[in-house]
Amino acid sequence: EPQAGSDVGALTTRAVPNGDGSWSITGQKIFITYGEHDMTEQIVHLVLARTPGAALGTKGISCFLVPKFLVKPDGSLGARNDVTCVSIEHKAGIHASPTCVMSYGDDGGATGWLLGDEHTGMKTMFTMMNTARLSVGLEGLALAEASYQHASAYAAQRRQGRAVGAPPGSDSPIVDHPDVRRMLMTMRVYIEAMRALCYLNGASIDRARLGDEYARERVELFTPITKGWCTDLGVEVTSIGVQIHGGMGYVEETGAAQFWRDSRIAPIYEGTNGIQAIDLVTRKLSLRGGAVVAELLTEMRSTAAAADGDLVDVGLALLDAVAAFERGAQWLGDRLRSGDVNDVLTGATPFLRLAGTVVGGWLLVKSALAARTDSAEAMTDKAQSARFYAAHALPLAAALVPAVSAGYQSLA
Repeated sequence: EPQAGSDVGALTTRAVPNGDGSWSITGQKIFITYGEHDMTEQIVHLVLARTPGAALGTKGISCFLVPKFLVKPDGSLGARNDVTCVSIEHKAGIHASPTCVMSYGDDGGATGWLLGDEHTGMKTMFTMMNTARLSVGLEGLALAEASYQHASAYAAQRRQGRAVGAPPGSDSPIVDHPDVRRMLMTMRVYIEAMRALCYLNGASIDRARLGDEYARERVELFTPITKGWCTDLGVEVTSIGVQIHGGMGYVEETGAAQFWRDSRIAPIYEGTNGIQAIDLVTRKLSLRGGAVVAELLTEMRSTAAAADGDLVDVGLALLDAVAAFERGAQWLGDRLRSGDVNDVLTGATPFLRLAGTVVGGWLLVKSALAARTDSAEAMTDKAQSARFYAAHALPLAAALVPAVSAGYQSLA
């Protein structure tokens, strides 16, 4: 809502019972994706509202189904409900997605029906939100992949300058220049790591739905990392895509900037990445008394130990990064237990970046080890990705620990 933003508990939309099982909804919402459109006749809104006498904050919130058109007993569409699109937001990107300001009850009250029990709206919403957060992480991945394909095709055909070793008087495809290759490799390995994390999180969700408690804990731990890390990287990777195009990347005709603009919303919606980081450090690090994180650390160290032969250096780099992850987690855990909450909140976002960096590296090493039983081409590609990530990304993990542990006083 306009006055609440991410503070859902501050919402003021009201729901009053009509006496026939339906409720009368009044209030305004902003940033409602596809709140109004012409692709279907009927649109059904999920609306969070506060019932009479409800407690303040999130505990007093209920969830309601509010259709654009009321439904007749025979299932056909009836009269228009008291639901109005006030305006369409003018956004930096994702222009194909109408984002609406919606008003409920301008003419007395929109008719809605309670979904679930009264005052359980947040629980109901999070049934959807955890899956939505994985989907937003996938959005960061998808835009990064599209940007990479666009940039790699451009780098192969755009000729500029003479690469080292090229014949005198010739010009070279920019892909032959080391800095461009570095940028393309950075895009590629981050995308591979993001994709592996999304797959792991998705598979864990499937197993959790079948009653696997270990998988459910993994979902809890990986979801804020997937949403936060993959969307932050989506912005960074698409920005690299613009850079590879040079000045033409900043010109709309090439299409490179659209990926960048479209990706920028993903770190904001479905819970800003700062909220994801706070969730990770205040709730997820302490799952099962810290045992869930401890088991992950053990598994990552086991993968590093298995990295032999041409992957020995990669395994050693992963071990160093896992140690940095552990130091950061221990510092945050100690501060949380001692009640120094502002210290924890200050270090939350750099820790999410640290966690994503290390988990991504772990998954790339696992991929490289698994590829040894695949084709020679796959084995070479996955080993190359793991080695580049170990050299260019994993060292950043240790560099993030001082930011994690800087404490609240560093903000003075």
